[in-house]
Amino acid sequence: MSAETLASREVPKKENRFKVWRQTRPFWAGLFTMLGGVPIAYLPYGDLRLGNVTLTMATTAGAGALIIGVLLITLGLTMWFQPLVRVFAGIAAIVLALVSIPVSNFGGLVVGFLLALIGGALSASWAPAPEKEETEDEPVEAEYDGEPAHADETGTVMTAGVPDQRDGATETSIDAKGGRNSAG
Repeated sequence: MSAETLASREVPKKENRFKVWRQTRPFWAGLFTMLGGVPIAYLPYGDLRLGNVTLTMATTAGAGALIIGVLLITLGLTMWFQPLVRVFAGIAAIVLALVSIPVSNFGGLVVGFLLALIGGALSASWAPAPEKEETEDEPVEAEYDGEPAHADETGTVMTAGVPDQRDGATETSIDAKGGRNSAG
């Protein structure tokens, strides 16, 4: 964004700042991508205790899973704070999600894989809303008051900028039933 663009925008109310910030970037894509990176990075190192039983998901590819998880979290933050690279970040998140299947316990028990895949797809497909351009030369529509506005040089009566067609049919005019009128 340029300085002129930032200066021309009006500052939103205090309670609407987060809403405006969220709508100007792929917010949900970044959130899903970051949430997908957490189980992918955590499961190879974490352990779950159920009473006296400890469930450990340690794998030999723990470092790869940690790298993939950290990269997915970084890509999610990139989607939030650098929305111009959203397509690259989205495609990279999809590729990392696919790589996490063999590397990190089926992509963080499929949960991390699905969240990262959805986040990457949302980021790659997100497009910013078009900015409203304020122009001074917008045409103003005239209101029709039932009276002819004026006649042009040829004498054709113009009503609100459109020729008045109430007088006689021509060879090419169409009647109300959809057929052609015969002139004469």
